[in-house]
Amino acid sequence: MPSLIDIRRRVRSVRNTQQITKAMKMISAAKLRRAQERALAARPYAAMLQQILANVAEAASQSPDSGAHPLLATRPEKNVLLVVVTADRGLAGAFNTNLLKLAQRFVSENRDKNITFEAIGRKGRDYFRRREGKIAGDHADMMKQLSVDYSDKIAHGIIERFATGEVDAVYLFVNEFKSVMAPTLRESRLLPIEVPKSSSPADYIYEQKPEELLGSLLPKYIKGQIYGALLESVAAEHAARMTAMDAASSNASDMIDNLTLHMNRVRQASITREIIEIVSGAAAQG
Repeated sequence: MPSLIDIRRRVRSVRNTQQITKAMKMISAAKLRRAQERALAARPYAAMLQQILANVAEAASQSPDSGAHPLLATRPEKNVLLVVVTADRGLAGAFNTNLLKLAQRFVSENRDKNITFEAIGRKGRDYFRRREGKIAGDHADMMKQLSVDYSDKIAHGIIERFATGEVDAVYLFVNEFKSVMAPTLRESRLLPIEVPKSSSPADYIYEQKPEELLGSLLPKYIKGQIYGALLESVAAEHAARMTAMDAASSNASDMIDNLTLHMNRVRQASITREIIEIVSGAAAQG
C-alpha cells in the first residue's frame, strides 16, 4: 500500500498536470475563435466560385471551339496522389488518428495503384514515413502562419504534376470544422475536376471566350479548395484540442478526488492503528 507521502506526491503531480491542461484549453479556445472566423469567411467565396465555374463550364460546353482542359482530363487511375491534411502537434484527441485511418483505408482498398502522399502536417508525414509510404511533398509547421501564398504554392505543384501526366488523380483528406464537439472527415477528389452542375444558371455576357475563362478559373478553383481545406483543418484542430483538454481537466479533477479520498482513508487507518497500539500498550502495563 502506498504511503501518505506517495499519495500526496501523486495528488500534487495530477494537480500540476491539470493546470497545464486548463491553460492549453484556454489557448485553444482563443485560437479557435479566430480560426473559426477565417474558415466561415472563406465558405461563401468557395460557394460563389463553384457557382460561377458551373455557369462558365456550361457556356464553354456549348462553344464549337471548346476543347478538353488538362485539369478535366479523365485517365485510368494508375498513379494516385493523396493530399492528407493533419496537425503538427498531438494532444487533440482522435483528430489525427481518425483522418489517418481513413487515408490508410483508401490505401488498403487500392493496393493495385501507385500511391504517393502530399503530407501537410507533421503527424501525417511521420505516419506514412514509418510505413515507408512514398512522400512526394512535405509541408510541416506551415499551420502556424497559414498564408494564401503558401497554399497556392502547394496547389501549383499538384496542378503541374497532374497536367503533365505524372499523376492520374488527386484525392484530398481533411478534417472539416463542423462544431466544437467533433469535426467532419472529408474525402474528395480534387483532380480531375468534376464540374458541378449549376443550380441557378446565369446568362453572362462574356468579353472573352467562355473556354478561355474556364481555363483561368479551373486552377483558381483548385487553389481555393486547398486553401479552404487548410482553414477548415486549423479550426477543427483547435476545437478538437480544446475538447480534449477539457476532458483531461475533468478527468484530473476526478482523479484528485479519488486520491484525496484514498489518502484520508489511509491516514484514518494509520491513526486508528496507532490508537490501538497505545491502548494495547496501556492495557498490558495495567
